[in-house]
Amino acid sequence: MHGHGHRLRTPEAQRTRRWFMNRALLAGGVAAVATMTGCSTGSSESASSAAAASGAPSGMPSGGPGGMGPGASEVKYADFVGVTTDGKVVDDLYTIHSTGVSTDALVKAAQAFLDGLSQKQRRATLFDIQADEWLAWSNVDGYEREGVRMGDLTDKQRELGYALLGAALSADGLTQARNIMKLNAFLGEYNGGGKETLTEGHYFFTVMGTPSTSAPWGFQYEGHHLAINYFVLGDQVVMTPTFMGSEPTSATYDGEKITTFEPETTAGLALLRSLTEAQRAKVISTTEEKSGANLKAGAGADNLELAYQGLPGSELTSAQRQKLLDLVGVYVGYQAEGHAEVRMKEIEEHLDDTYLYWLGETDDDSAFYYRVHSPVVLIEYDAQSPLAYGTKDSGGGMGGMNGTPTQQHIHTVIRTPNGGDYGVDLLKLHLETDH
Repeated sequence: MHGHGHRLRTPEAQRTRRWFMNRALLAGGVAAVATMTGCSTGSSESASSAAAASGAPSGMPSGGPGGMGPGASEVKYADFVGVTTDGKVVDDLYTIHSTGVSTDALVKAAQAFLDGLSQKQRRATLFDIQADEWLAWSNVDGYEREGVRMGDLTDKQRELGYALLGAALSADGLTQARNIMKLNAFLGEYNGGGKETLTEGHYFFTVMGTPSTSAPWGFQYEGHHLAINYFVLGDQVVMTPTFMGSEPTSATYDGEKITTFEPETTAGLALLRSLTEAQRAKVISTTEEKSGANLKAGAGADNLELAYQGLPGSELTSAQRQKLLDLVGVYVGYQAEGHAEVRMKEIEEHLDDTYLYWLGETDDDSAFYYRVHSPVVLIEYDAQSPLAYGTKDSGGGMGGMNGTPTQQHIHTVIRTPNGGDYGVDLLKLHLETDH
């Protein structure tokens, strides 16, 4: 497994500039990290403090000094447990089996992308299948990333990169990813700063293992407001954790009117509005408030312990259960169609134990948070306070966690709890049985 230019990291090797910078920022206060990564701590420290610490221009998103880490605790691959309700993994949720959905085109696209890179670029891109790099992703703009940067590639190399994304994602998924990148560039032009990070080009590919139709491999594509982790074993695929966000969520860029997260917003409201008053009372929290940032399973939260809250699917009518599946389908539907269908069947098997939880108001334009949580899926949607788009009067500017949340800054994440993220559980099974 060590055939690439990157080895599994030793503690000494981890003491990189990025590591030191991450620790330095944490020493300055976890609240700054939480503000920028979406890992809620309940602190009221504003994002302006994080920006000031990083030396970023006021009103600009920031990755912190030298590249802020993914969250308050960057978990190493060997220490990965996954999202659980209580720290204990539920066993026997995932199996190695044939899905009947070919990954041939995906493997070819990945090989073509790697073949198109120079030797130096390939060395920068390739990691071991169990590399810590899997878990070292971030959604902040200034984070110091590994791999090859899209903006540094030739047109042909970039086309091969998009072809790989196109093979991995559905048409909707590719559009969503591209729109997030375009709105990132819009934000850079709107603010007049972040000339390198707030662009379409500041997104990075890393490839773990060697693309194969039988051996385990995967890739990661990440940058500001976008992190796709894609594990492949035979014809099985795991596309979690996937983080998608945007600020703003709607704007005109290069003459194109772009709107993101409308399906996530409307499907959430449709499900909530199908509930009875008694059901809503169980779903909508009366103890936790909607703040500027409520997301819990973002970057750095790989071993998150999160109890079920809200209303379980077992208490829904068949029509309501379909609306729950429709909502989940929006997120799962960003991966290639055949693999999305396989994933939806897995989720449907646990529908009775799938909980819906909600914070905030329920109007069309309300800034709310919702969570869908079962043994095999965790989805979060969080309308957050603006960091760089909007006005002070609307809670915009650098309102940070103190600001008023709006639908113009949304973070979402989907995960596979109980060891499923990054295909870790499948890889363990593979190594136990095939090696």
